[in-house]
Amino acid sequence: MYQELNIDERIVNLIEEEERNLKSIYEKIDKTEYENTLKVLNAFHKYQINEVHFTSTTGYGYNDIGRDTIEKVFADVLGSEDAIVRSQFISGTHALTVALFAYLRPNDIMLSITGTPYDTLHEVIGIKENNSSLTAFQVKYDEIELVNNDFDYEKIKSYLKENKVKLIEIQRSKGYSTRKSITIDKIKKVVEEIRKFNKELYILLLTGHKDLAPPLETIKKLDKDVIIMVDNCYCEFVESITPIQVGCDVMVGSLIKNLGGGIAPNGAYIAGRSDLIDLAGERLTCPGEGREVGPTLGINRELLQGLFFAPSVVASSLKTAILTSKVLEHLGYQVEPRYDEVRADIVQNIIFNNKEDLIKYCQGIQMASPIDSNAIPVPWDMPGYTDQVIMAAGCFTQGSSIELSCDGPLRSPYIAYQQGGLTYSYGKLGIMKAVTELMKGKNEL
Repeated sequence: MYQELNIDERIVNLIEEEERNLKSIYEKIDKTEYENTLKVLNAFHKYQINEVHFTSTTGYGYNDIGRDTIEKVFADVLGSEDAIVRSQFISGTHALTVALFAYLRPNDIMLSITGTPYDTLHEVIGIKENNSSLTAFQVKYDEIELVNNDFDYEKIKSYLKENKVKLIEIQRSKGYSTRKSITIDKIKKVVEEIRKFNKELYILLLTGHKDLAPPLETIKKLDKDVIIMVDNCYCEFVESITPIQVGCDVMVGSLIKNLGGGIAPNGAYIAGRSDLIDLAGERLTCPGEGREVGPTLGINRELLQGLFFAPSVVASSLKTAILTSKVLEHLGYQVEPRYDEVRADIVQNIIFNNKEDLIKYCQGIQMASPIDSNAIPVPWDMPGYTDQVIMAAGCFTQGSSIELSCDGPLRSPYIAYQQGGLTYSYGKLGIMKAVTELMKGKNEL
């Protein structure tokens, strides 16, 4: 059977042996999947989803009951006051851009507390020069690096004490970096610390303890209502609690990642406080029309069906990632996270330390894909990225990261970033093929 895919029998035996040691970890994933499925099902029942919500609209999309109900369902599932869920969002980066331009004004300060954001946001922010960036519109940007894979609480407090920050950005997933992804527990702690710190500064001022308070002019600059925004891409349904439920104001994600369940053909969401969602709607369309327009063009069923399947697909992706970590570590490669570590997203890092192995592994993933299995991915200059990137993605939806894919920039230490897996069986077969291609010509089994 495996010979038809040219999978080495030794690889099959190795992977099945390692798989047997993961039973207890898989059981925890199954529990989270069950909790998230219950959450989705309850939301479908609450808003009485039926065939009328699959109806398509064109043109302006006025009075689209399906669109409006879908947004209520997503908001309920994500634990937020409101949500905007639209096919008009091209990507997660596009949704993040809409949110940032909706909330920030000239001379406002955006502060990233997870270091430099993902590559595709560099020109959006102005880290890399672009005449349409936030910094080109006089929005100020600064960042604070993580320390030992956790927030630098003291530096954050010091910065808030000296600056009037309008928006704090947290990128949960690691992106093309070597750090760990950010768990809900860590987000909860940093949000509590930020809110507590701002409150204490104002109390000092109001009580007249001038010897304890910072200078008056500094306090006047402090924004006690700072917006805490989370880039939640790759992280939905990995845990059963969302960033909104631990005090964040708004979060953003793509529908061709976790929440689309491999069925949504495109789109993204912004979820959070109602006033912030309204602002995002007016930036996506135009002031005065906002969220009242936007045709669904026949994808309502796919959005709802994708959300329904999402807990199961995310669970399959997690199991695939954990199996990958276990097997590649056995073969002597450095991996992050390790198979037994707590996970915050579906991404698995494999550190190859040379470009040849990175390329071989990605090509193996492509060979196992249901779509374009005959294609051979090679590194290329990709829009939005500084380095050449190799991307393996034989997907039903172009660029879908919830389907089994693997990519990485051609720069040291040559890390493969693997994510997705619509089913665990397919994910397992994909690993077998990728490892077979990687180990060809080596005597390391």
